[in-house]
Amino acid sequence: MTNEELRALWKTEEDCARIQGWDFSHIDGRFEEDTSFPWDYAAEVRSALRKDMKLLDCDTGGGEFLLSLGHPYENTSATEGYPPNVELCRERLLPLGIDLRECSDASRIPFEDGAFDIIINRHGSFDPAELYRLLRPGGLFITQQVGADNDRELVRAVFPEAERPFPEASLAVQKKAFEQAGFELLKACEACRPIRFFDVGAFVWFARIIEWEFQGFSVERCFDRLLKLQETVERNGSIGGTTHRYFIAARKP
Repeated sequence: MTNEELRALWKTEEDCARIQGWDFSHIDGRFEEDTSFPWDYAAEVRSALRKDMKLLDCDTGGGEFLLSLGHPYENTSATEGYPPNVELCRERLLPLGIDLRECSDASRIPFEDGAFDIIINRHGSFDPAELYRLLRPGGLFITQQVGADNDRELVRAVFPEAERPFPEASLAVQKKAFEQAGFELLKACEACRPIRFFDVGAFVWFARIIEWEFQGFSVERCFDRLLKLQETVERNGSIGGTTHRYFIAARKP
């Protein structure tokens, strides 16, 4: 393909980069992400959850994981702040009787003190002090998070001088924050795993979706560097990077 044909193809991917919930089906088969972490977030949540517990899922996305738990709706609450997902959750969760609250500030969650037995959060924002306020004595917080070094090789492929947008997102920093907030740490793990893209168009779509990592990305702005990535794909079959995740389970004494 000529450079102009590649430009047009990539701009098509850029223009259709929209998402509801956390649905990456648009690039199914065009990228590969290793998720074999030394913990299983879903299993950890399910093993801790009892039917009589008051559950809060912070930053629930489209509510997909929350609904998969099959928890009694009358004991289930959720927050979400991303407007397209808020609308989706209103359609999906409210008719079931789930208590949904719109919230984009992790330090000001609109529920009463000690309202929950368990709070879960996968890849959303959190504030240990606010979580401590919301939990009852003996309450649990379980989270899987994206770390500060996530996708750094991929980001630097298009923005060589880019700094980490969330340098505090590491297990060492967050363990200290939870301990300072008064929590007892039950489990804390961290891992890095490979991620690969088999065509540059899939990478373009991904970079537009993950805008907080690829800040300022566009096909026009990064075109010359995208051509370098195209050379890598043609030579090696893919472009690769590394994901960074960490897991914390903590109890309020």
